[in-house]
Amino acid sequence: MMKAPLTALFRHPRGGRSQLKLKVLYAALALLAAIGPTACSGGQEPDELREVVFMAGFKPQANLPFVAAYVAEENGYFAEQGLDVDIRHASTGEHLKLLLSGDVHFTTAAATSVLKRRSDPGAPIVAIALFGQKGEQGYMALADSGIRDLADWEGKTFGYKISVPPDYLAMVKSEGVDRSRIQEVRVGFDPRVLTEGQVDVLAVFKSNEPDTVRRLGFEVVVWDPADFGIPTMGLTYITLSETAESDPDLVTRFIRATMKGLEFALSNPDETVDIVMKFAPEEDPEHQAFMLRTELEDAVGDATRRAGLGAMTDAQWKALYDHLLEFEAIPEPFDYQTAFTTRFLDEIYDGASLNWP
Repeated sequence: MMKAPLTALFRHPRGGRSQLKLKVLYAALALLAAIGPTACSGGQEPDELREVVFMAGFKPQANLPFVAAYVAEENGYFAEQGLDVDIRHASTGEHLKLLLSGDVHFTTAAATSVLKRRSDPGAPIVAIALFGQKGEQGYMALADSGIRDLADWEGKTFGYKISVPPDYLAMVKSEGVDRSRIQEVRVGFDPRVLTEGQVDVLAVFKSNEPDTVRRLGFEVVVWDPADFGIPTMGLTYITLSETAESDPDLVTRFIRATMKGLEFALSNPDETVDIVMKFAPEEDPEHQAFMLRTELEDAVGDATRRAGLGAMTDAQWKALYDHLLEFEAIPEPFDYQTAFTTRFLDEIYDGASLNWP
């Protein structure tokens, strides 16, 4: 891949480059000029930043994998790792196609989606970090609906986005709910189907629709599949299996910088929202704060306390794989261990402590 000259980095920060990066680079160039060329590897020019493309899987907002990249860019962590990262956003779900074509180095995908894609048609992708120790999806009803537990779903209408979620099937099975007494309808992504009475229970993203509906003036009740013992996992970073094998240094540097960004977000949520708003100026800051807070809560668990933020285990992937197989959400059985690798996380952590820089 062609490397960008240092002068290419001196662009306006709203074009994706932070003031901090510019200050760091100006200072570095001034120092090099002062000490002279003999200090630079025998008179050679200093190492150049490597160009990398990261594409978030949706519009700019406070989804945690997006946030980690925003912070890494804004705080100069990418530059410290020798990376010049072009942060892009998918508009119509094109991020996986662009990853497969080699136009994108890293992107995002739910763990469930990674397993499905590895199953059929056998996409050569691999998850390299896990942001959601719990899954993104939940189920919501209006507080004044009288629906208090899953048994109350019987005789009601359930709305799902695209296909009936396996989490939903596992929940009604575990609670002995008669699924035949629930009317299941595909409703898409507009949560107003709930407030307008078209459905009684709605599949939602926990960090999104509950706040949206509350801001419309409705209190809600939310059920999390993880609370019912259902195996769930959230969003991941993915790359091509070939990239992980042939260019491990690139992957390690990207993961180190973004996990530093995630660490910052966990400790500085208010400042992180300010950073998000630089990338998502048209979004509501209060809603972005809700999204960030919700996803940060799900980003911490037993695995991260042992092995650091972004951690994932074989047991987590095996449980999710078995769950998806049971409810026929995976087209074909396959070796689930090909869907993820912890080698890069292992490289950057000493226990739960991030090795920086």
